[in-house]
Amino acid sequence: MRWTSILAIFILFWTMGFFLVLPFGVRTAEEAGVENQPGHAESAPHAFNFPRTLARAAILGAAMTALYVANYIYGWVTVEQLDWVH
Repeated sequence: MRWTSILAIFILFWTMGFFLVLPFGVRTAEEAGVENQPGHAESAPHAFNFPRTLARAAILGAAMTALYVANYIYGWVTVEQLDWVH
């Protein structure tokens, strides 16, 4: 497998992972112990840490890419094993 294919797979897994880790670690103003500002929804996040979310998504994307490439090399799960119709 070429490195460009691995990079493309990582970007796909990173994008999926970003949306998966997005809600983790987010606290509302009430949970943070501060007063809610007028005009803000009560469920709105108090402070969003974008770099931390990017790092979490990168770690998850790297792990998922490593598993995908390892499966590609060693053939743990093949297409024939996933064909449940025939």
